[in-house]
Amino acid sequence: MWDWAAQPFNSVILTFVFVSLYLVSDSFLPADIAALDASDPVKERALADLSSGYGLVSFLAGIVILLIAPVLGQTADRAGRKKRWLLVATVLLALVQFSLFFVFADPAFFWFGAILVSLGAVVSEIAGVNYNALLVSVSTPRTVGRVSGLGWGLGYIGGILALGIVVALTFADWFGMDTSNGMAYRVIAVGCAVWTIVFAIPLFRNVPEPPAREGAERVGFFRAYVELVRNIAALFRDHRPTFWFLAASAVYRDGLAGVFAFGGVLAAVAFGFSPNEVMIFGIVANLVAGVSTIIAGRFDDRFGARAVIVASLTGLIVIAVAVFLLHDAGKLPFWVGGLILCAFVGPAQAASRSLLARVTPPGMQGEIFGLYATTGRVASFISPLLWTLFIVWFGATYWGILGIAIVLAVGLVMLLFVKLPPHVRL
Repeated sequence: MWDWAAQPFNSVILTFVFVSLYLVSDSFLPADIAALDASDPVKERALADLSSGYGLVSFLAGIVILLIAPVLGQTADRAGRKKRWLLVATVLLALVQFSLFFVFADPAFFWFGAILVSLGAVVSEIAGVNYNALLVSVSTPRTVGRVSGLGWGLGYIGGILALGIVVALTFADWFGMDTSNGMAYRVIAVGCAVWTIVFAIPLFRNVPEPPAREGAERVGFFRAYVELVRNIAALFRDHRPTFWFLAASAVYRDGLAGVFAFGGVLAAVAFGFSPNEVMIFGIVANLVAGVSTIIAGRFDDRFGARAVIVASLTGLIVIAVAVFLLHDAGKLPFWVGGLILCAFVGPAQAASRSLLARVTPPGMQGEIFGLYATTGRVASFISPLLWTLFIVWFGATYWGILGIAIVLAVGLVMLLFVKLPPHVRL
């Protein structure tokens, strides 16, 4: 249910509604530029600047994860406080979403909104470190893939319901509420905050706090960095497949993050989807992703997480290139290709989590998943950078698709060279 609770931040705020339809829209352009026709090169460039500016802030916010995620994970392992840290991060995520109510439809508020959304992504990532570390506490080696896929899949289904509520409110014309100055989107953010609080309660009431790492010495925050370096060296020496998997997954997971971060922007800006079309697409996309991820969890336990990841990344690359090549054919290629992309993204993410849980040394789940988040943030500049560069070089938003496809391809090649233990079906 925590996946369900946190998913509206990803699906409604980051991907399909708040960012794509509001934050990078003409609501945040100067009035004279916003009044231009959508096909005007000046307006197209201005919207592209908003997209690239949002990407830049996302990268800068990721530095925070780089600095603190593994240390927080290590501290949680030593003290046995994974659940407590998850509670703190969940509350902060809700507060960030509440704060988005104050992002008014004015160019002066763009950077404020971009910083808040990126801060929410950072807090969500920190929460995910401790949440993912709880996976081995609620599963067995035989069911870890199934449990991971079920959690991720339920998250997507929660996103469907959240987006459905937004669409219903839109078609009901917000029951006569004044929606000027971005009020509709700001109210949506508040609704997401309430959703996060309410549906996170079952986890905190029912999932036990794992015990502290046996025999682990508690150290101070700064001393933890020294211990971190030692542990990374030991990981490289004694658990090399885990070390190299962290490196490879950092790259391809950044590509997966790029699909989510910029998918809604592509639909709205590059393929001309209306706000309602973007939200309806989001509902169908979450349904496809949820079902495929739950099914893929079974394949994970049967054939191995690596096989699921390789197949998913291959499909993503092929479809991304196809969508790019067919960008002039109207909305249909994005509808078809975008839904197929969503069918691959969830399985790749869930299988990555279960694979890492399988190859993590006992008692190091928090720290390793902290490194998982950190290595992802070390590479988190790649997708925003290539997205931005391709748009700047070629002057149109749809070129960003190629940037993301390149990141996925590099990550796939790296993964193919990682020598992981053979999958044993239990």
